[in-house]
Amino acid sequence: MRKIMKRNYKVLSLLLLLAFASCSFTTKTFDNPDKDKLLVQIITFVLERGHFDPIAMDDTFSEELFKDYIETLDPFKRYFYESDIKDFEKYKLKLDDQLKATDVTFFNVMHERLLKRIAEAKDIYNEVLATPFDYTVDETFNTDYDKDVFAKNKKQLKERWRKQLKFSTLSNYDDIHIQEKQTKENDGAYIMKSEAEIEKEAREATLKSIEIYFNDNIDDLQREDWFGIYVNAIVEQFDPHTYYLAPRNKEAFDMDMSGKLEGIGARLQKRMDYIKIVELISGGPAWRSKELEVEDIILKVKQEDEEFPIDIVGMRINDAIKYIKGPKGTKVTLTIKKVDGTIKDVEIVRDVVELGETYAKSSVVEKNGKTFGIINLPKFYVDFNDYKNINAAQDVKKEIERLKDEGMEGLVLDLRNNGGGSLPTVVDMAGLFIKDGPVVQVRSTGANKEVLKDKDKSIAWDGPLVILVNELSASASEIMAAAMQDYKRAIVIGSKQTYGKGTVQNVYNLNDLVRSSTSGDLGALAFTTQKYYRINGGSVQLEGVQSDVKVPGRFSFIEVGEKEKDNPLPYDEITAADFTPWEYYFDYETTINKSKERMNNNPQLKLIEENARWVKSKIDETVVSLNYDTYKKDYELNNEEGKKFDAISKYKTNLTFRSHAYEKSLFAQDTTDLQEKRERWHESLAKDVYVEEALNVLEDLKISYPIKKVAATQRKEATVKQ
Repeated sequence: MRKIMKRNYKVLSLLLLLAFASCSFTTKTFDNPDKDKLLVQIITFVLERGHFDPIAMDDTFSEELFKDYIETLDPFKRYFYESDIKDFEKYKLKLDDQLKATDVTFFNVMHERLLKRIAEAKDIYNEVLATPFDYTVDETFNTDYDKDVFAKNKKQLKERWRKQLKFSTLSNYDDIHIQEKQTKENDGAYIMKSEAEIEKEAREATLKSIEIYFNDNIDDLQREDWFGIYVNAIVEQFDPHTYYLAPRNKEAFDMDMSGKLEGIGARLQKRMDYIKIVELISGGPAWRSKELEVEDIILKVKQEDEEFPIDIVGMRINDAIKYIKGPKGTKVTLTIKKVDGTIKDVEIVRDVVELGETYAKSSVVEKNGKTFGIINLPKFYVDFNDYKNINAAQDVKKEIERLKDEGMEGLVLDLRNNGGGSLPTVVDMAGLFIKDGPVVQVRSTGANKEVLKDKDKSIAWDGPLVILVNELSASASEIMAAAMQDYKRAIVIGSKQTYGKGTVQNVYNLNDLVRSSTSGDLGALAFTTQKYYRINGGSVQLEGVQSDVKVPGRFSFIEVGEKEKDNPLPYDEITAADFTPWEYYFDYETTINKSKERMNNNPQLKLIEENARWVKSKIDETVVSLNYDTYKKDYELNNEEGKKFDAISKYKTNLTFRSHAYEKSLFAQDTTDLQEKRERWHESLAKDVYVEEALNVLEDLKISYPIKKVAATQRKEATVKQ
């Protein structure tokens, strides 16, 4: 949750500026003016005084920073030797003291050694790739690099490179084999390449890929970039959502916050060594392809004018994005590893992605002669410069009114994959479903809690409400689901728990804190300033929101969420706020139990759970064969095993989805394929077992709601008469 509360941000800014006023942070602070030292001094000062839960910079901190920084620079253990690590260990317990003294000796020593080892690595990979690989040898490669130790000598390091490069080349080798067979099938006169030619071509593709990576990324990094990596290793010790934005990364961040998206229309995130898709922007090129999904891994990227793809496994995310992004109209081919382990090439034509497609959208649902509504909300968006006109709460309210015009009898709010957003917006949105009252509690270090309330007594929708969540529902999504659950206003259906992010971040421009600086742009720092809590006093930090009706999903057995991050803040509780639960569901618990019974006996969900377990088993298989016949056999076996789960995508409900009248009126004048986008969305919803159950729950709640409401009205009238 970033740039959330302008008032709190201004207060923080004032406090930090007052603190800095007495410290005179200028480039004249040092006898030897140095931007690196100035940056360390400012960042450590800000974190010690502004972070929600600042940690002690002691020997424990130093030891963790030492370990994490080495892992960041050399995760595959293919640069440094064991002797290098031993040389570095003299700094292991001194980094805290160096930081306090604005001493960057450790960085300088490691930086100089790393550049030397990178130069040596170039000689090694060129030497390895100059020799043919023998794919008949029975040997394996373990992709779990954490189990490796640093090489003792050049012979061991070269062997490590050989296996890694052979593993990378194996997929090229297989691709060329497949292409040759396909060409022969289409042209009987075609003379297929020999095994030696295929093997050589595969190695050349790998060499070109790795050279492009080194030339365009590693060699392109300036000292400032390397130092930014070190600073990030420092600040990430505080919590997983505190990070440094170097000047050019800050530009990319500002562009993302503005909502200007260009490229394939997918949000990416680095997890371990892989670049994963974490969101598909509705209407974007990736979404339109129908071939990409959240959690797909991008292994390689090939430009339309390039013969060979670039391997991006292990690449920094900013470097990988350079290859994936591109001008509108250009083509890019992504080699994708699906969640089920299958690998395929997907060609995408880049385009400008419309921000409007990340906004709220709704559909009318017909079921058993009754009319319901569903609203999909990708994130809790807001434009702080135009809050009255652009915010998710206002848009959801509009969609509710349009659905009410269609005779809606119950509403599903879909927050699956919603990573959060604006805190004021979620408070306003919760107010659409309750008369008034607290929505969330916020606490800063050393300060009393603040209860954020809905003060608008009007209710946009007082009928049955179901909220859908999953493991990727985070931050503001968790606040919304938790508030509705605490009020017993809605029934939450979804994963065992949501993401578990209960912290608030502010992004601070470090240049604002320096006077008379000639050091240039210092970048920005995003750091955790608050934690938020449910109105019942509990936190969603680590624990997330526990669904009322827990159902299996594709992420059920995959490590997803705040618990899996390094250095997460702990779970805690505060006192509850004063609130009155929703009074109109007299069969709330009965409805939940009926839903649980249906879900436990649902064959589609049982198949989804079986698939999730199978996927987890494949993820856990880190040892791969470098023997081509064995590799091919394992690959084909995986594909065959995966076919049993094809029925998941073929599932069909008896639900009918359609656009409401207002949206239909836009179709005739639309130039952005809005009708096609909605038809695709409706088609997807009609296959969604979770939406199907949400409608079942709405039906159950609809039976009881009018009885309770009429009874309450009668009691009120009787009281007035008395």
